[in-house]
Amino acid sequence: MAAAGAGSSTGDTARGGEQAAAFETPVFVARTPCAFSPRERRFLALSGPDGRLRVWETASSRLHHEYVPSAHLSAACTCLAWAPPGAGGGRPSPSKEGPQRKKRKSEAVEAGEQLDLLAIGTAVGSILLYSTIRGELQSKLSGHDGKVNCVRWHQDNGCLYSCSDDKHIVEWNTQTCKVKCKWKGDNSSVSSLCISPDGKMLLSAGRSIKLWDLETKEVYRHFTGHATAVSMLMFITVRPSNENQPFDGITGLYFLSGAMHDRLLSVWQVRSDRKEKNAVMSFTVPDEPIHVDLTVSESKEEPVKLAVVCRDGQLHLFEQVLNGYCKKPLTSKCTIQIATPGEGHESTPTPVPVLAAAFCSDKESLLLVYGNSLQPVLERVALNTTESHVCLVRDIQKTLTLKTEMVVTKVKTPVVNSEVKTLVPGIPGHSAAIKTSSRKEKIETKRKPGGQEESIEDRLGAMDIDVMKTKPSPGGLPQTDNFAVLLVQGLESNDPEILNKVLQTKKEAIIKKTVARIPVYAVIPLLHELTKRLQGHPYSASQMVRWLKSVLTIHASYLSTLPDLVPQLGMLYQLMESRVKTLQKLSRLHGKLYLIITQVAALEQAQDVPDVDQTAKLVYEEESSEEGSDDEMAAERDSDENWDEDDENEEEEENEEKDDLSDDEQEMAVEKEINGESDLDPENESEEE
Repeated sequence: MAAAGAGSSTGDTARGGEQAAAFETPVFVARTPCAFSPRERRFLALSGPDGRLRVWETASSRLHHEYVPSAHLSAACTCLAWAPPGAGGGRPSPSKEGPQRKKRKSEAVEAGEQLDLLAIGTAVGSILLYSTIRGELQSKLSGHDGKVNCVRWHQDNGCLYSCSDDKHIVEWNTQTCKVKCKWKGDNSSVSSLCISPDGKMLLSAGRSIKLWDLETKEVYRHFTGHATAVSMLMFITVRPSNENQPFDGITGLYFLSGAMHDRLLSVWQVRSDRKEKNAVMSFTVPDEPIHVDLTVSESKEEPVKLAVVCRDGQLHLFEQVLNGYCKKPLTSKCTIQIATPGEGHESTPTPVPVLAAAFCSDKESLLLVYGNSLQPVLERVALNTTESHVCLVRDIQKTLTLKTEMVVTKVKTPVVNSEVKTLVPGIPGHSAAIKTSSRKEKIETKRKPGGQEESIEDRLGAMDIDVMKTKPSPGGLPQTDNFAVLLVQGLESNDPEILNKVLQTKKEAIIKKTVARIPVYAVIPLLHELTKRLQGHPYSASQMVRWLKSVLTIHASYLSTLPDLVPQLGMLYQLMESRVKTLQKLSRLHGKLYLIITQVAALEQAQDVPDVDQTAKLVYEEESSEEGSDDEMAAERDSDENWDEDDENEEEEENEEKDDLSDDEQEMAVEKEINGESDLDPENESEEE
């Protein structure tokens, strides 16, 4: 593909912020595993969302290899790494292959110019070694218990290093396909690895960045500064080549780190004189970086060029000389966007996302990968950082059409016999055979001007439709045999009308037959649909439980074979657990409400009872009531008793008064009574005195 300058062509390039402001809808790019071959960037390995590995030729954008792993859906590709040219890729020695044969010229050229092995990390913890020359899987490495996050090849000895969610780092011997060394890299999952240019140090990233000595497997230094998991590590400068220099004498060695959901790329310096834990400088980007490539500088005066592809589909270019500490984050010198030409003058161009980018060997041109990950477009573009914003206008549809026309396809039409019946979509009972007729018969069946036309009855008879088999089912609903077909169609098309008709069935027999006849690939989508409906109205939830019970009992054997069953049914598990937890509380609440309701009902019943009349219907009186009632006699008796008690009380009071008098007074009182002086009036007493 011809090279195009970033600011050279007038019709294909737009500059400034006007074109960027015209993009109303941003494009977000998912992080897809991809890797360029280290030798002249001749090949690009890209793992698409369908689980297939494709190797593209960067010069012609032609598909070179396509590999479909046996477990490409359950064990998706998570990371890729090309074997270095001098490592040999762990290929077996010629002595083990038996007697050597003379290689063909084409094989010798491929073995000399082309790379061999490609390491593929999977989500289940295994690592696949794929041979691009043979086009087949060479070996499989098993040693991790979690998802493989990163794989890196050693430049000299051909060893492979990998890190995983199981917190460990593994050193592999690719010739024997066995674990050479395994050690714990962090307290959490190890997300990224990088090997130093001299091959003596290893960078690993988990909660913190650690620099390891590969010989002793000991930590040399810690680096902290990212709040989220580090997603990429890259060495920038080469260590001075001095064999007599000790291991601690590390000067001029920098590395770059980027993290998930972080818009800063940090640059760290490994020093021996002082232990700095802060980054010396940082690059800022408008969105999360998904792919980074850089040019390695051999000297301090040479600037480092950095190409960063962000999640918004834009490419940002940086140029910086690593000569000291810089506090302020550095911004990009040039931003490259790609868009399709709009139809008409007033139409808005559609942005095309950039998937990856890599510097060519001359460091003056850039290899861009844009479009779709299943069918990407690769283009070599000359660097021009004089413009702050460059928009490349590319017609992707036209490019892909030209590539498709270049591929020659041959279609072979099968010979259909007259006795063969062809199944076509239609109503049930259609078993008509498509008869092959020659051109001569077709000409004779044409209607002649004076000929007689066939009737509708004859035409229907020729179609061989059995009317008895196509009777409509009662109620307008489809038959039980067609429920499975309708259910699969509704799940694939996500049609709520079809799903409502099928899932609203209440008969247990129909539900069991329908679930038993659906294919296995529709079981998981059906469970997801049932889980979504279980969260709705309680009536629909009670209806979906019947379907859920049938699916789990009939397809239990298929579900038990799925390795990722727990994440697939995670929402259903959480829903069931939350409802079971609230069951005890609801039962207690139900008991209290039942007690209150019964008390209220009993109180209402008591209030509804009519009042009893307390007046006597009949009074009986005895005849002796004339002489006086018993009550009056009892009252008189009580009054007499009260009188006697009063007299006794008065006598007791007089006796007490007499006792209180002195003996002299008692004697005088006695004498007066004898003499009769006590009968005199008070006036006479005064006169006598």
